[in-house]
Amino acid sequence: VSAGNGCGHTLLTPHSGTLSSKNYPGTYPNHTMCCWRLQAPPGTSLLLAFGDVDLEPSEHCAHSSLLLADPQTGTAYGPYCRNSVPSAPLLVTNSSTVTVLFNSTSHRSGRGLLLSYATSQHPGTGGAWSSDPLLTMCFSVYCPAGCKDIHGDIWGNPSQGYRDTSVLCKAAVHAGVIADELGGQVTLSREKGITLYESAFANGLHSKRGSLSEKRLLFHKVCCLLSPACDDVLEVVAFNASSWWHEVDALGQDRAWVAKQAALSTTGHSWAAEPGAEAAWLELDLGTRRNVTGIITKGSSEQHDYYVTSYHISSSRDGKNWRPYRGSSGQEDKVFEGNADSQGEVSNAFIPPIVARYVR
Repeated sequence: VSAGNGCGHTLLTPHSGTLSSKNYPGTYPNHTMCCWRLQAPPGTSLLLAFGDVDLEPSEHCAHSSLLLADPQTGTAYGPYCRNSVPSAPLLVTNSSTVTVLFNSTSHRSGRGLLLSYATSQHPGTGGAWSSDPLLTMCFSVYCPAGCKDIHGDIWGNPSQGYRDTSVLCKAAVHAGVIADELGGQVTLSREKGITLYESAFANGLHSKRGSLSEKRLLFHKVCCLLSPACDDVLEVVAFNASSWWHEVDALGQDRAWVAKQAALSTTGHSWAAEPGAEAAWLELDLGTRRNVTGIITKGSSEQHDYYVTSYHISSSRDGKNWRPYRGSSGQEDKVFEGNADSQGEVSNAFIPPIVARYVR
């Protein structure tokens, strides 16, 4: 939990999380405070990674400070500010509960703070902010929850990889190997860079188009260890829909926006529901039960500037009983962010994957 008027981006879960001061990485405001209470499962201990602690220096950190307290053992860490920084980037506690207290008085400079944490069950915490150039060619890192909305850029996409200057855990969310609301272990390799990294919109993040880098990062999905074809494009045996649009254009010509036009490779116009239809759906029949790890959507075409901006997913194994997709949180139906124009492709990962024959 967090409380106070100085809290910035915050996502706390029992196993990992990310927190920052208000306005980070811009200058934090005067006369603010925030208190975060981190609670891990019983029997585990918390590991805190200091991504950035940039608070205006003062004697004994009196003007602005970061203080950590372990109520179970009575241990305190800090106070920290620019002239009194943590001695190591990773703090290993012996407690499942830690209180993080940030406060400021009048000051002129300072980015504030960025921290992430994980439990002792996930000792290889990578932090949310950047990749380490000293890492080996193939490695595994635990990414905390909350990496999606931190400051920093990513270049590239899941298929070609990411420039090694990209924010590592943010790139992992873009690649669809972890869910931002939970975090998780990622496996990646460091390979020779390429000339150009194309931008892509995926999982609510827009990567940038970037030029040559010496190395690139490639993420590897765990499912590929079990099923080598987990990244293959699945064949759709049949398309079905709640309705379709029978258009008569200005010249009196008919155009049928039927369900079979929904295939991504179809030329010309796509599928569209009947105008004014509520709760419209498109159904994909995969022929047999398959492991579905994600979906790619695109607008109708440049000529017909139509596209879907958001959607829900439901699945069925028999075509009769349907289950809404709720993602990794499991609390409510997940809303997927769709397209912003009719030209670009947008991909969204299913974490966890769907096992079904029918997808709507």
